Amino acid sequence: MKKIIETIKNIFSIEDLRTRILNTLWFLLIFRLGSYIVLPGIDPTRLESGTGKGILGLLDTFLGGAFSNASIFGLGIMPYITASIIVQLLTVAVPYFQKMQKEGESGRQRINNITRILTIFVTLPQSYTYLIGTIADDAILPGVGRTGFTITAMIILTTGTMFCMWLGERITEKGIGNGTSMLIMIGIISRLPSALIGEFWNRGTSGILIFIIEIIALFFIVMGVVLILQATRRIPIQYAKQVVGNRVYGGQRQYLPLKLNAAGVMPIIFAQSLMFLPGLLVPYLTDKNETAGSVAQAFADFTHPAYNILFALLIILFSFFYTAITVNPTQIAEEMKRNGGFIPSVKPGLQTSEYIDTILSRITLPGAVFLALLAILPAIASLFGITSELSRFYGGTSLLIMVGVILDTLQQIESYLLMRHYEGLMKSGRVKGRSESVATV
Repeated sequence: MKKIIETIKNIFSIEDLRTRILNTLWFLLIFRLGSYIVLPGIDPTRLESGTGKGILGLLDTFLGGAFSNASIFGLGIMPYITASIIVQLLTVAVPYFQKMQKEGESGRQRINNITRILTIFVTLPQSYTYLIGTIADDAILPGVGRTGFTITAMIILTTGTMFCMWLGERITEKGIGNGTSMLIMIGIISRLPSALIGEFWNRGTSGILIFIIEIIALFFIVMGVVLILQATRRIPIQYAKQVVGNRVYGGQRQYLPLKLNAAGVMPIIFAQSLMFLPGLLVPYLTDKNETAGSVAQAFADFTHPAYNILFALLIILFSFFYTAITVNPTQIAEEMKRNGGFIPSVKPGLQTSEYIDTILSRITLPGAVFLALLAILPAIASLFGITSELSRFYGGTSLLIMVGVILDTLQQIESYLLMRHYEGLMKSGRVKGRSESVATV
């Protein structure tokens, strides 16, 4: 306890770090307040609580209840993330975007501007679908026309999304951590206390032991996620010595860290988008063919074995796909060769690229399997009687985002402490990246 208090004192004794933390808290407070401001023209007492299950419940978890509250931040930062994913895929497939990406800071600025503009075009149809699908006619105040309300609300929701995007950029620039990820994380964490209280009352006084076991299981799951997110395969790289004048450069050994889970949370997001389709097809297929409708209904139930098997297979497939488009062994090998680096006992060039690709394929498989297992853990938890609100924290996108953002923020805080010659957050062990020599190719 004494060390924790001393570390907190050290954190707030660094003026720049203290300012950044306070700025982050202020921006997050604004975001949370906005999630409770209801759209004009809506009677909040008549809103239906029909977003507790499926993809809508997941979105509501990400947005900290703003989705079900029909707030001005009802869509939050999600359209911006969708636009970012689209642009990221375009940088892989379209030469024009690849050229911009290689132009340095000016190219990145142009890509950011394109992402912002695309966010508007993504938000407008999403806001219309959201208003039509979740806001019933009786929830609109008397005297307010449906058409006028829809147009006004679409403009407000789009403005709210752009404001959330601005908040995220301000957190990244003037705060601590990645702003976009912080907004999602605070929305997820805001639902955790109510989920724990709901589970406690669901178990009752006679189920206190079961509740304690559930909390212990959740703790070990979080520790497992930390291990997987931090796990890397370090490939040794030797740099040739270069004599310039009277000085000798290079010759040192560094490491190329390949993450066990290089794809992050993206495979779950992609797979979950596809698994949303059976639920949309259920009414249509049931009218046309009863057998096809029952099959679609089985795949739409997130606790059904068929749903989870298909979900897990899609996650494994997308893990390899997303790793392949984000980690380019050929480019890494070319950068190493250009900088005079080589892997011991491996020839530079093509053989280095093949060697890195082989290692990457081997470590991606266990990472993908763990990711698939983590994604279906909420369904397994719900089968044991855990409430749907708490079961989401036992795995899936919510847990990965929450743990990943916290680790990234702690790493930034620790870097500030070490630059000022303070003891880090951990006396033994390291937050990833601490005092390690790794190759930046």
